[in-house]
Amino acid sequence: MSDKQSFVLVHATARNLAIEAVRNAPDGYVVEVKPKTRSLEQNALLHALLGECAKTMKYHSKTLSIEQWKVLFVSAHNIVEGRPVQVIAGIEGEFVNIRESTAKMTVKRLNSLIEYIQAWVADNK
Repeated sequence: MSDKQSFVLVHATARNLAIEAVRNAPDGYVVEVKPKTRSLEQNALLHALLGECAKTMKYHSKTLSIEQWKVLFVSAHNIVEGRPVQVIAGIEGEFVNIRESTAKMTVKRLNSLIEYIQAWVADNK
């Protein structure tokens, strides 16, 4: 058995293979069942949208990088969805937004973020 196996539960065969892998796993192994995280296509679209914002839009009269736009949109999206936003004092006294990773977002959550960005851009051109 390899050290790590993944199964996308899309049909009975995949489910049966996953069950068999659990049956044969050595003591101490961990099983995690979770929603699928973002796809490569979603990631490409997200970064294309952020790149377009970085090239063509300003925020409070300032040009921002892709990463800066990402921080703003993830934070705003959390607010809109009623999720917590955590801003803490940084090591040197600066303010830091501790945001969730887009790489760990589910497909559904990233779709929602992408739709939020598209709507915001349409309203702010």
